[in-house]
Amino acid sequence: MYNGVINIYKERGYTSADVVAKLRGILHQKKIGHTGTLDPEAEGVLPVCLGNATKLVERLTDKRKEYVCTMRLGVETDTEDMTGQVLRESPVDVSEEEVRAAIESFVGEYLQVPPMYSALKQGGKRLYELAREGVSVERPPRRVEIFSVDISSVTLPLAVFSVSCSRGTYIRSLCRDIGEKLGCGAAMEKLLRSKSGEFTLDTARRLSEVEELAGKGEADSAIIGIEHFYEELPAYTVRAGYGKLLDNGNPLGTFAFEEEPETSGECRIYDENGAFRAVYAWDAGKGHFMPVTMYGSTEQT
Repeated sequence: MYNGVINIYKERGYTSADVVAKLRGILHQKKIGHTGTLDPEAEGVLPVCLGNATKLVERLTDKRKEYVCTMRLGVETDTEDMTGQVLRESPVDVSEEEVRAAIESFVGEYLQVPPMYSALKQGGKRLYELAREGVSVERPPRRVEIFSVDISSVTLPLAVFSVSCSRGTYIRSLCRDIGEKLGCGAAMEKLLRSKSGEFTLDTARRLSEVEELAGKGEADSAIIGIEHFYEELPAYTVRAGYGKLLDNGNPLGTFAFEEEPETSGECRIYDENGAFRAVYAWDAGKGHFMPVTMYGSTEQT
C-alpha cells in the first residue's frame, strides 16, 4: 500500500471524487482521500492522500489556497458560474477602474453566503442535491478571508484576477458578490487552483502521468512521505524494547528514548529501526508523551 501525498493536476470535467476513484484503480488500493473539493469545470492543484496519509486530510485542507479566476460581468446564474442556468442578464455600465476597485474591496475578512450548488450539508443532504430538486434554502454566511488579489486584466465584460484566500472560500460566490457590488451581476467563467498549501502547479501530475509511472513500478517517485509534513517538529527514536509500546500507542516516558527529549509540544516518533511511526505530544500533567496521531508502518509497497 502507498502511504503519502500526491499532488494531482485535476483536469476539467472531473470531480474530485472522480480523481480519487481513478487513483484507486491506478494504484490498486482503496484508502485514498482528497484534500478539498474542486468544481468539475475547475482545474489545477488537488493534493490527494494515500493510505495512512489520509489522516493528514484535515491538516492539509486547512491551508491557504490560491486561484486564477476569469469573471464575466453582466450575468447571474443559479450555480454562480457559466455552467448554470442564466437567471438574469444586465448591461455592464461600469468602468475598468470601478471593476478593479470592487475586486480589491474584498481583500480582508468578510461574511460569504455559500452557493446552493455546493457540497455543504443541511438537514443531512448536500446543498447541490436540494438545488437539483428545485429547493433553495437559507444558507448562513461564513467568515472567510481574502488575503490578496492581483488583477491581471479587465476587458469588459471579463476580468481576470488571482486570489489568495482562506479555506472554505467559494470563488464563484466571490464573483457573485463582486457583481452585486457593481450592480450588474457576475458569474465565474473559468477557475484554476494554482496553489494549495505548499503544493503548486509545477509539481502537479496529471492522472495519465501517474498511470504511466505506476505501469513502470515508479509511482512512489511522485509521492511525498508523511513525515515531510511534520518536519518542523523535533524527532526522537525509541530505545530497543519499546517498539511494542509505541505500536500500541501507549504513553511514553522520557526514559523510552535514545536521547533526552524536550518536554514540551509535539514531536515525531521513530521506532528503533528508524521508521517514522507517530506524532506524540508532551503532557505535563501526566509526565509522559501521549499519542496525537499514529501512522504505523509508512513503507510503500
